Amino acid sequence: MASVGKDPGGKKRILFVAGDGKRKTLRLGKSSMTQASSLRAKVESLVASQLTGRIDDEVARWLGGLGDRAYAKLVAVGLVPARPSTASGSKSPATVETLAAFLDSYITSRRDVKVNTTLVYGRTRKHLVEHFGADKLLGDITPGDADEWRLHLVDYGLAPNTVNRTCGVARQFFRAAVRRRLIVENPFAELKVGVKGNVARQHFVTREDIEKIVNMCPCVEWKLVVLLARYAGLRTPSETLLLRWSDINWEQGWFTAHSPKTEHHPGGESRRVPLFSELKSYLLEAFAEAEPGAEFVIAKHRRRGANLRTHLLRIMARAGVKPWPKLLQNMRSSRQTELAQQWPEYLVCAWLGNSRVIAREHYLQVTDEHFRQASGGGQEKAAQNPAQQTRETACGGLQAGGRGSDNNAVLQPAAANCTSPQNEIVGGRGLEPLTPSVSSWCSSHLS
Repeated sequence: MASVGKDPGGKKRILFVAGDGKRKTLRLGKSSMTQASSLRAKVESLVASQLTGRIDDEVARWLGGLGDRAYAKLVAVGLVPARPSTASGSKSPATVETLAAFLDSYITSRRDVKVNTTLVYGRTRKHLVEHFGADKLLGDITPGDADEWRLHLVDYGLAPNTVNRTCGVARQFFRAAVRRRLIVENPFAELKVGVKGNVARQHFVTREDIEKIVNMCPCVEWKLVVLLARYAGLRTPSETLLLRWSDINWEQGWFTAHSPKTEHHPGGESRRVPLFSELKSYLLEAFAEAEPGAEFVIAKHRRRGANLRTHLLRIMARAGVKPWPKLLQNMRSSRQTELAQQWPEYLVCAWLGNSRVIAREHYLQVTDEHFRQASGGGQEKAAQNPAQQTRETACGGLQAGGRGSDNNAVLQPAAANCTSPQNEIVGGRGLEPLTPSVSSWCSSHLS
């Protein structure tokens, strides 16, 4: 905690304990108590950043706007590092840092991210440098420039979700620049970055199409690549290529799927997936053909850099199946849609390794089969209200029984009145229990 002290002549000072445990004093000169209290809060934030390694965005912007003399006072008491100097003297880093140099430095520093994330960083860097130029100064990029860059991505032909993701990475880049005190504010802070489900790119992959594709696969391993995506809902290629024979529990009917995508979430490094009947025979066949001591289920097609999607397109062409959008993800989506109709949602999400929110937004589909079933699918008569069927049967029996019968004169009035009691009972009373008078009417006319 820091405190404000008063000196003669209206001068103020801030007393605080630095990260090294030493008591230090920052002298402000003549200032109001309001100004001193505001600065005290910033000093406390800077002390906290020495322990956490993270600096508040607002404080970072404030530091970026400080003049060299005021900034030097903070350096003198160990709150901030010294600003780098250039050949022409001491200047704010925002005036000397170029776009390409900063992006390369940031991407290289992110040793904590996976290879695929690095590739995404690289694609975003390419779009930024192509539009602004490698020598563009970070401090010269404005929020208006960021808006124009977003339109550049749209003109480039990227899908809306890809545009949003790319803007999100750019916002991450420049937020790091703010935290490094290279710029005062993030020009990409207001860009839309949310990713939504795209119904236009959804496609339900039918079992008939999968059967055609599997029949044209060159080997059982390729069949499993397709079937594990479609019937186990594995993320392909990451989860499929990590599946080991030791992960399969044949006796209890499940296997462990390892998920690099969700391993940073607590408990998200792996999950159990049922050994679905559509998979078991193919897994047994592959196990019988595997080399002695083989570790991975997919052993022959795991070459680094191999493009499974390209090979799958060739197989689909031979099978006469037209490619659909999001080739591999839609197979996983189709499986989740199927399972959601048979099992509780929490189970299906646990098996496929996603949340209910993500499943509803990006995976679950409304298919043509849903509409066919909802409309009766040729079984309208079987779907009629049972009470209505009973009434029609009773009325039909009365009418049929009255034809040519001596009791025709008695039964015809009762048959003619079959609709009126329904209106009287349901229309007048809704679904309330019958009153004694109505029950008496039914007994006298229908017995």
